[in-house]
Amino acid sequence: MEITVIIVKFALIAIIFGISLLTAMYSTYAERKFASFFQDRIGPDRAGPWGIFQPLADGGKLFFKEEIIPTNANLFLFVLGPSLAMLTACMTSAVIPWGTYLTIFDTQVDLQVADINVGILYVFGVVSLGVYGIMVGGWASNNKFALLGAIRAASQNISYEIAMGLSIIAVVMVTGSLSLKDMAVWQGQNAWMVVYQPLGFLIFLICSFAETNRAPFDLPECETELVGGYHTEYSSMKLGFFLFAEYINMFISSAMLSTLYFGGYTFPFMNDLGLSQNMVSILGLVFLLGKIFFFIFLFMWVRWTIPRFRYDQLMRLGWQVLIPLAIINIVLTGIAITFFGS
Repeated sequence: MEITVIIVKFALIAIIFGISLLTAMYSTYAERKFASFFQDRIGPDRAGPWGIFQPLADGGKLFFKEEIIPTNANLFLFVLGPSLAMLTACMTSAVIPWGTYLTIFDTQVDLQVADINVGILYVFGVVSLGVYGIMVGGWASNNKFALLGAIRAASQNISYEIAMGLSIIAVVMVTGSLSLKDMAVWQGQNAWMVVYQPLGFLIFLICSFAETNRAPFDLPECETELVGGYHTEYSSMKLGFFLFAEYINMFISSAMLSTLYFGGYTFPFMNDLGLSQNMVSILGLVFLLGKIFFFIFLFMWVRWTIPRFRYDQLMRLGWQVLIPLAIINIVLTGIAITFFGS
């Protein structure tokens, strides 16, 4: 039985890893299609029907491109940078609950790789490590534009992680747990957290745009000022790792938004439909993926709609607006819990 559980866990890890990579690949295709729609263009339409093989063509191009390493670059750190960015992006999905459980051949399989009681702290810890990949990559390139992009990315991520962490404190106060699974279960028994924490959701959403370096907060790779930002000197699959990490982070951010504020795998009347446990779990996974794809679309919609901020505006928003609002939200949540109960 133990061996069966271990095998199933490894299979679940492989499936989640595959879904993350597949979503990252086709997010590039979706983004180009959405951009072409917003700009009244056709978009990718050459590689396969409707251009659906474009991500494979792009991946093959990156894989076979000539790899160029600057003469004065630190070789070890130059390779370590994109590797760290990709590794930390893939590690975050381990604690996200994708559903309740499935019963397969009398074996109960939890649809969560690791249900740890401090899951939200694990996510923030891993996300914080992702900054090192960007900083190391920009510094090791021995290029002033790459270094400026890395410094921008580090200061931006650190600044917005504070507001993001403060917004999560209110969610922890309401649910009484740091486990993402407990948070999803609580929302299934009560109501989606966005009903109780609309301000916290808005803060977390804005910080997610900054943490993933997406427009209008894509200052670390602002091509009009920094050429290509922290990955200016990168080519071939090292550049591909940085690009893939951004889209995987967008997928994980969407999963976190869905889990923390929109019930995760829960959906209305999930326990009142008279369905089997396996069917409820499968439907929960479908609903969760639907929520994730909605937020991915929102990331893309905002990118092609709102112009880029200036860097001083970016930092002012983080330190002078979002952090005070997050603290006010914590105080209001504490008052509400004191007088009205959790």
